[in-house]
Amino acid sequence: MTRFPKNFLWGGATAANQYEGAYNLDGKGLSVQDVTPKGGFGPVTEEPTPDNLKLEGIDFYHRYKEDIALFAEMGFKVFRTSIAWSRIFPNGDEETPNEKGLQFYDDLFDELAKYGIEPLVTLSHYETPLHLARTYNGWTNRELIGFYERYVRTVFTRYKDKVKYWLTFNEVNSVLHAPFMSGGIATPLEELSKQDLYQAVHHELVASALATKVGHEINPDFKIGCMVLAMPTYPMTPDPRDVLATRQFSNQNYLFSDIHARGKYPNYITRFFKENGIKIQFADGDKELLAHHTVDFISFSYYMSTVQAHNPEAYSSGKGNILGGVTNPYLESSEWGWQIDPIGLRLVLNDFYDRYQLPLFIVENGLGAKDVLVEGPNGPTVEDDYRIDYLRKHLEQVGEALEDGVEVMGYTTWGCIDLVSASTAEMSKRYGFIYVDRHDDGTGSLARYKKKSFDWYKEVIETNGANI
Repeated sequence: MTRFPKNFLWGGATAANQYEGAYNLDGKGLSVQDVTPKGGFGPVTEEPTPDNLKLEGIDFYHRYKEDIALFAEMGFKVFRTSIAWSRIFPNGDEETPNEKGLQFYDDLFDELAKYGIEPLVTLSHYETPLHLARTYNGWTNRELIGFYERYVRTVFTRYKDKVKYWLTFNEVNSVLHAPFMSGGIATPLEELSKQDLYQAVHHELVASALATKVGHEINPDFKIGCMVLAMPTYPMTPDPRDVLATRQFSNQNYLFSDIHARGKYPNYITRFFKENGIKIQFADGDKELLAHHTVDFISFSYYMSTVQAHNPEAYSSGKGNILGGVTNPYLESSEWGWQIDPIGLRLVLNDFYDRYQLPLFIVENGLGAKDVLVEGPNGPTVEDDYRIDYLRKHLEQVGEALEDGVEVMGYTTWGCIDLVSASTAEMSKRYGFIYVDRHDDGTGSLARYKKKSFDWYKEVIETNGANI
């Protein structure tokens, strides 16, 4: 088995909106998540409704010490979480931050430090303050750059000695597919012009570069990365038209990492913009900001690959996959229709490293499944061999990528403790090593139970990947 680097950052990943709860406590304002009870692709409500499981999540806000102790027991070197922007600036456009919100994250980072766990903090993880969405139409409005800068300056300054690793936007390329969840854009996708959508993309990319600049000024030791939804794309056949369709699809995702890592818009996007009547409005200084404040590393989520064809109507749809495409006949699927492709992770790692020569960080990977709680020798547990098998196969491919010469900083499994799903807002789509007793109807004791995978991952970390 490949030797993982001795400083490899093993851990788990979460998002504030999916597990903190306490949606209206201690001065927190509403975020876009508080009005999407059916998940990122579901309808938007006027106000928070009782069926929205994210309002309580798994109550990490009150139970973080108990949960961090469990992460420490597994041996986590790193823990990825996000700061809820609306805990710090409840509406998003205030002049002064909410002290109680700042104090919560102080306490959280101090608790991690007790166990020697490095925080990896996402600044904006699908939780744009709702006021910014409804008053400014989210990132379509250039004013959000200034509001975001005020927010990141506040948290960078406050936590400059507690947090080293930062991510600017979660799955930044997902704004093309889920503009409300990802970009706080209130205009429905079907009514949103491509001009407005790509102008919003530009504002986010400028804001990300600005955050990178500000962060490095506040603490030169900060490591600031982008975070993209990675999805290797295969042609359905060797037909050159399928290969071309694949390339064009891939470029839509490369656009985001290319600008973050290379500091300029790539040539291939020029034709797409021209053919779709898109003219990006650059303000003075935008080009220089993008060019001079590129990221320190590339982080990404990886769950599946996709297949493209020039005539997709001729094949069965891969609609279960986040970004669609057509079904790959060579791959199995999860219970939610996500096609499982461990080798695709090796391909992504090699592809990104060849393209950017920057360190890579796998900050989401995992299997959402319907777990069944059973009685074990040490109390309730879940016999989740299917999850162990999924993670093992993916980690084996990380090992292969390391052998290929790829520089990988770390690996954080998604939803290391069960939380509310982003795409469907269900509890039953579980990813964790720790089972949380809460159900889709909102019932449950919120008790925590270790799954079989808990001890497996603990041993993986103890042996630095030698026993995968």
